[in-house]
Amino acid sequence: MSPPAPTPAPAPSYAAVLRAPHARRTFGAALLGRLSYGTAPLSLLLSAKEATGSYATAGTALAAFGLTSVALSPARASLVDRYGPGRALPPLVLGYGALLTALAVVCARPGTPGAVLVALSAAAGTATPPLGPVMRALWSRLLADRDLLRRAYSLDTVAEELLFVTGPLLVGLVLLVAAPAAGLALGAALILTGGLLFAASPLTRSVPGAATAPAAAPAAGVRSLRGLGRAVAGSAALGLCLGAVELLVVAFTDAAGRPGLMPWAMAALSAGSAVGGLLFGAVPWRGSLATRLAVLGLALGAVLGATGLAPHPYVLVAGVALGGLCVAPALTTAYLLADEAVAAERRTRAGAWVNTAFNAGNTAATAGAGLLVGRLPLAVCFVLAALPPVLVGLAGVLATARGRAGSHRGAAQQGQRALGGAA
Repeated sequence: MSPPAPTPAPAPSYAAVLRAPHARRTFGAALLGRLSYGTAPLSLLLSAKEATGSYATAGTALAAFGLTSVALSPARASLVDRYGPGRALPPLVLGYGALLTALAVVCARPGTPGAVLVALSAAAGTATPPLGPVMRALWSRLLADRDLLRRAYSLDTVAEELLFVTGPLLVGLVLLVAAPAAGLALGAALILTGGLLFAASPLTRSVPGAATAPAAAPAAGVRSLRGLGRAVAGSAALGLCLGAVELLVVAFTDAAGRPGLMPWAMAALSAGSAVGGLLFGAVPWRGSLATRLAVLGLALGAVLGATGLAPHPYVLVAGVALGGLCVAPALTTAYLLADEAVAAERRTRAGAWVNTAFNAGNTAATAGAGLLVGRLPLAVCFVLAALPPVLVGLAGVLATARGRAGSHRGAAQQGQRALGGAA
């Protein structure tokens, strides 16, 4: 099937994004499938605990699921780029859905060996379909206008974050009427329904694999790698910061004797991120994507670093919400920068690397922050958590400044040579 022609550039708006050919159908199916990612981890943890009676086994199963899912994300995205999403996604969706179903069946039987649960969990993580990276690659393919694409990426990032808030709430509703294993069955139903509808979309099926794609122009080499590297570094720094802050918020509210405020603080972070993401997509911005990512990292680090000095938990909640305004814009900018840095047939892999960097940073920082809390003052811990985006942001600003200085020197030398030749 021939790919759809890029849509003409309408007035940039979120409504214009959703009016693009097949956009609503494809995006809706992707969100339905991605909701499974919000329900599966909590359902797996609760189901494994109920089946084995062991928190250690449940934690190991969840860690195995998360490790294989994150570590193999670029490899799965590479398969999508090679064979096209229309061919590569259905086997992944069916395998992931089948393994979640198997986990639900096994967890419904008390006394299941822990080794079986851990092995099945690791296998399920291995098959996790990259619906998010594929959807972002489709946005880039569908929308030629960069302002419109920025809105699409902002909408996608905000919707994904809300899914990870909605998923646990949905699991909570399931637990009111059924055992935790029903949450795994729900996750399987969501991925099978949404994932297969997404793979069957005309927009998804129109994307050829790398073997059948038309020849692309040579990549920009070092420049391309530099752009992707900045996107990955910015995403990893964001994950490191947020992974640590989540645990530090727990410690702060506990120390203040207000543990009940912890969910409100995390909800404030998500709400701030959603508002920031929508504003970021709606407002025109100047400057390069790399500069934008650096400035957002500096702003996020400054706000969250200062939040550790909050004199009251309510001030902490406000500070976290203010920092959240930078989260979705920074992640959106990282995806846009990665998309801009690579050829069209590598966009799924580029988006997967950004996503993997964020998840890996988030997981590593949570473990690292757990070692620091209790050994250092909380204010110092918040400053340390803020360092990654600040350092990456400063590096980005300096790199941009050096690039501009080099451009000015090159222009001056060309002018001198031209004057010399004229003389």
